[in-house]
Amino acid sequence: MNISAAKEKIQEKGFLDIEIDAHLDIFAEIERLKKEKNAIILAHYYQEPDIQDVADYIGDSLGLAQKARETDASIIVFAGVHFMAETAKILNPSKKVLLPDLKAGCSLADSAPAGPFKAFRDKHPDHIVISYINCTAEIKALSDIICTSGNAEKIIESVPKDQPIIFAPDKNLGAYLAKKTGREMVLWNGACMVHEIFSLEKITKLKVRHPQAKIIAHPECEEAVLAVADYIGSTTQLLKYSQTDSSKEYIVATETGILHQMQQASPDKTFIPAPPNNNCACNDCPHMKLNTLEKLYLCMMYEQPEIHMDETLRLAAKKPMDRMLEISKAAGLIG
Repeated sequence: MNISAAKEKIQEKGFLDIEIDAHLDIFAEIERLKKEKNAIILAHYYQEPDIQDVADYIGDSLGLAQKARETDASIIVFAGVHFMAETAKILNPSKKVLLPDLKAGCSLADSAPAGPFKAFRDKHPDHIVISYINCTAEIKALSDIICTSGNAEKIIESVPKDQPIIFAPDKNLGAYLAKKTGREMVLWNGACMVHEIFSLEKITKLKVRHPQAKIIAHPECEEAVLAVADYIGSTTQLLKYSQTDSSKEYIVATETGILHQMQQASPDKTFIPAPPNNNCACNDCPHMKLNTLEKLYLCMMYEQPEIHMDETLRLAAKKPMDRMLEISKAAGLIG
């Protein structure tokens, strides 16, 4: 497909469908384009290893949000999912924000449509809304404070004890935080498809085969999985724990992309992906994995697909994001 035809079909396909010369050194080309265009690649831990290897910064949602706000690059190439690229645009509107595949969505973000959520919020007018960052710009605009799995506890603790809270959109993370903080919260009934389908039965069998392995889990997992975990934390916290803990074997209950960083940081340790409740051996996010090195290169080359946002929506969504970053900074979670 030629370039003009590919650009016309972006909304339909989600990406630039252009054939790449098989002999092209894509890694070298991406490095060249970064310098030429003053571009920065921000990648989530759940991206494929090749993309992590070309990224300027790899992190979880909190770290990525901070980098997106601070960067002086002209172009932010976001190797992640749609709500993450939206977040970069919310925080740094003067920059051009690119996403390799527009169809890289998020099952958790999709589980909270703006209309029904507004109606839900309006039924609890005395509650403040704390929303997990894995949500759309529209949900952020309906929220009072945004949080990530890494800072959620501090965010909740910053709210006066007599102030009722709605927590959205992840019911599993909300239930975990309610138990951890002792705060009763009204929970929106949303969930992440990746973290919901871990099989407790298969994890238990895996533990029998690897009795020395520690189970480490993301708090988006269901309560039954969290109950058997030796450590629960955000993606970054899981990575740090695997580096500092003395064990040599880990069963990891989160998206498998993080195993690349864990193995690089601790080559002498063994990391086993926790199995899902299907026929697969590991649990990949199909949305995260829509981005490929080829799509990343094409998106940098032609500066499309680009994220655009209505300014009124952007400003409304920015307020709770700024509040999150202020609280995180005060708590010493970010620099």
